[in-house]
Amino acid sequence: MSTAFVFPGQGSQTVGMGKALADAYPASRAVFEEVDEALGQKLSDIIWTGPEATLQLTANAQPALMAVSIAALRALESEGVRLADVASYVAGHSLGEYSALAAAGAIGVADTARLLRIRGDAMQAAVPVGEGAMAALLGLDYEAAVAVAAEAAGDEVCAAANDNQPGQVVVSGHKAAVERAMEIAKGRGAKRALLLPVSAPFHCSLMQPAADRMAEALAAVTVSAPVVPVVSNVLAAPISDPDEIRRRLVEQVTGTVRWRESVEWLSSAGVDRYVEIGAGKVLSGLVKRIAKDALTLNAGAPDDIAAVKAALGL
Repeated sequence: MSTAFVFPGQGSQTVGMGKALADAYPASRAVFEEVDEALGQKLSDIIWTGPEATLQLTANAQPALMAVSIAALRALESEGVRLADVASYVAGHSLGEYSALAAAGAIGVADTARLLRIRGDAMQAAVPVGEGAMAALLGLDYEAAVAVAAEAAGDEVCAAANDNQPGQVVVSGHKAAVERAMEIAKGRGAKRALLLPVSAPFHCSLMQPAADRMAEALAAVTVSAPVVPVVSNVLAAPISDPDEIRRRLVEQVTGTVRWRESVEWLSSAGVDRYVEIGAGKVLSGLVKRIAKDALTLNAGAPDDIAAVKAALGL
């Protein structure tokens, strides 16, 4: 079997995540300590004890989810499961692409934590609270959702932000435009249209100030070639060149997260086993709806580590 390691995005966070890994594996605990030091903040306390509202803040949730993913990866490594030996590719959903790059050695963990703090702050600051929104359109294919967003935009912004799985596309933009898109979508046969509980309209052109900030931040960070290719959110294809990695991460702030196409590309490249590294099982669910015959595994808690090792035949 050919394997990809995949890394979750925002929305997978829960208070207490990663604590059992830190308690069971010194290498996992060291990740949280490194992230705390990089940020000059005991983010680990927020991750493990909350309050939930503080963890949910974009500037906390993004580095927190990365820390849990890398802690889980270090636990696997402690048991002899090395990414470079096992995975043919890595991929991550939105902020998870940063986790994937850190896992594959392209960006250091401390630098990744600082980048995600900057990214979270910049994305939150790009649009005043209440002016933007995101909504999930269920039951429309991607092309239909793009057409709905274009019609709803008018002189405002409304765009496809996440192509998550067949029949699940998230649109993002000005609040009024997103609400128009929800009504148009229902008229076009969408089964449901749901406003999402997010604090800003991610992955649309309203995030351009955040993209500019990330271009500055990424220019100041060392980026190396990953030990295995990372499938880029904006390309739905693998990249390894450090300059291209920087460029695509900047584009990702305003661009569509092409997760469905990314998994389709991985499947076409022969990947039939996906190990979700970190908190939750959101990506495993999406993968099963895109690549129906794929095997999905999860590594987010100590019990998972042994199960993944056994499944990989190690």
